[in-house]
Amino acid sequence: MNAKGQEPPYTMKRAVALKYTPDETAAPVVAAKGRGKVAEAILEKAKEHGVPVQEDAALVEVLSKLDLDQQIPPELYQLVAEVLSYIYRTDRLAREKEKEWLNE
Repeated sequence: MNAKGQEPPYTMKRAVALKYTPDETAAPVVAAKGRGKVAEAILEKAKEHGVPVQEDAALVEVLSKLDLDQQIPPELYQLVAEVLSYIYRTDRLAREKEKEWLNE
């Protein structure tokens, strides 16, 4: 509830999936995007395939304005690089912990 005791307005979930294949493109491209049920399906597919998910509403807002298969603009390289770096680190740590757990 907000300060006036009212429920905040419902905001529809949004998702954008990026794909980066250095041999094919100079920068990551928008592979999928959507709102509501489509966003939920994108997130579910990511989960099914073990693709890490980073929640960043501001970044999703900007990326959702791009077309499918469009490369991210240079202005977003640094921000997307930070997100990818976080995801790679998290993924690596998860694999290391899994190895430790399996070796116990």
